[in-house]
Amino acid sequence: MTPLIEFTLLAFGSLFVIVDPIAVVPGFLAITPNDTPEQRERMARMASFVMAGVLLAFALLGKWIFQFTGITLPAFQIAGSIILMMVALDMLKAQRSRVQETEEETEAGARKMDIAITPLAIPMLSGPGAISTVILLHNKADGVAQDVALCACIAGVAAVTYLILRISAKGAQWLNPIAMKITTRIMGLLLAAIASQFAINALKELKVLE
Repeated sequence: MTPLIEFTLLAFGSLFVIVDPIAVVPGFLAITPNDTPEQRERMARMASFVMAGVLLAFALLGKWIFQFTGITLPAFQIAGSIILMMVALDMLKAQRSRVQETEEETEAGARKMDIAITPLAIPMLSGPGAISTVILLHNKADGVAQDVALCACIAGVAAVTYLILRISAKGAQWLNPIAMKITTRIMGLLLAAIASQFAINALKELKVLE
């Protein structure tokens, strides 16, 4: 097996595992309880594009972005944990989406896209773990061919993510509303735990916790 193939398999496998789109499905459905399958598909598409863009940017420019802005990975982890915790608290209350079905479709659509960008694309799909992974893979890449392979793997994982979310968007119409509320609260608890873990990881890296 050539080094290029080995690197490509490593990159795709690592990214797919860390993004873990299958595990994101319950959260995706829980934060869009009142949306139609078509609206969920649009959000899934937007989230996949944003995820790919974020990971590509950090894969190619991550080291320089952090150096230029003075941001550290622990700071990014803490920011991600705060965003997730805010979403988790609403989910624990099983709160309905604040996006109203009004005649102002443009405004409503824009607000729905906000959900696709945050928290779905960032940090649920392209969180600190995924960003640090692409930066590490970029540092490991040997030559232009492997850099191109890394970019192709990011695009491939984004495409697979979209397919998984799209399938789940259509399948959600058979879910019972009560089951969705229960799922919302359970996923809210899990998201709160994930947010806490992000913060703990950051504190460990800062040597605040041992």
